[in-house]
Amino acid sequence: MTRVLPSKAERHRLFGSVEPIEGKKPKTKEEMTDLQNKPSDYFFPIQQVGISKVKYPVMVESDWAPETQTATAEFRLTTNLGADYKGINMSRLTEQLHSFYQVHLLSPETLRELAAILAREMNQTAAQVEVSFPWFFLKKAPSSEKEGLAHAQITYRVEFDEATGYKTEISLEAAVTTLCPCSKEISEYSAHNQRGFVTMTIRTTEDSTIDWKTALVEAAESNASSILYPVLKRPDEKAVTERAYENPRFVEDLARLVAADLYEHEEVREFTIDCRNEESIHQHDAVARLHYNKDQQ
Repeated sequence: MTRVLPSKAERHRLFGSVEPIEGKKPKTKEEMTDLQNKPSDYFFPIQQVGISKVKYPVMVESDWAPETQTATAEFRLTTNLGADYKGINMSRLTEQLHSFYQVHLLSPETLRELAAILAREMNQTAAQVEVSFPWFFLKKAPSSEKEGLAHAQITYRVEFDEATGYKTEISLEAAVTTLCPCSKEISEYSAHNQRGFVTMTIRTTEDSTIDWKTALVEAAESNASSILYPVLKRPDEKAVTERAYENPRFVEDLARLVAADLYEHEEVREFTIDCRNEESIHQHDAVARLHYNKDQQ
């Protein structure tokens, strides 16, 4: 026999729902108190205040296929805050992000525009935008030329300051293969290898127009023992294994070789390289960090 349940409103009341009260506080924006804009001396300025972990779809262009792609990006949007301001109107940040998403492709150039808009809309002198997203690119296997999509993680960081202008940083993490030179030297048979991760963070000149996504992937992959591929047949596996054996790399070697490539880019003014090998015969990882600033040499 089918049971007849109470109405949905009655069920809600049974589980604790109550009717809203009439209330005495203002109901329109014009009547409501704006605490954030209440002027006073709040002791200290704040360098960054805003929102983070905001996920939004973005359109990305690339020199490599697919030339245009959609990604899910995670944003951090902040501005400075003077000591005479209690807080910022954080809803304006998401309003501007939505406007940005509707009309702009994601790039360092468009993010600089967004940062300046955030500072202006918040009545502040500086703003910061950070966004991370996965970028996909077509890669062919070395022998069979079977196609698949590889990916790297991209992060753009843009700062705007009325006094000093813009600062732009671009980060990319790429996965590669490394083969241990010591293992190759001392072993009768083969050598152990592992997956390595190269994270490059660069500060560029503001007039740079290079697609740094492709340039950074090339810097990591061309200096590793071998490249990772999305699709490998047996002839490809042979080619990858032999290439790694022919190009052994310590984690230190990889950091220095990538640094040499970045150093040769005139538009790269400063860089940090983090290399990490997931060691296949140890419980630990091997790591190296290298930082270089051309403007301080």
